[in-house]
Amino acid sequence: MVKVYAISLVVGIIGLLVVIMGGAFAENVGHPERDPSELMGIRGKAAVGALVGFGMGGMSAEFSPLDFTWPVSLLLAVIAAVLSVVWVRYAVTQAGS
Repeated sequence: MVKVYAISLVVGIIGLLVVIMGGAFAENVGHPERDPSELMGIRGKAAVGALVGFGMGGMSAEFSPLDFTWPVSLLLAVIAAVLSVVWVRYAVTQAGS
């Protein structure tokens, strides 16, 4: 399962970098309508957040000194993904996007 968490984390971080760097680039060239975060919408942002949360939660649980079994680690990863989606939705509504 470590490989699944690692792939999820890498894909999520790449998505996060695309959103951040793409938004900065779109603003700098004068085309804010091409901002990836605007094109993705709330569902795309939530998906990126879920990927990062799932990967971080799973990796943290797998390498925890408490030595969780893999089903417990998977459950903790899913909980982290859900909490990440909740956080993304809260942050987007607070930012006014």
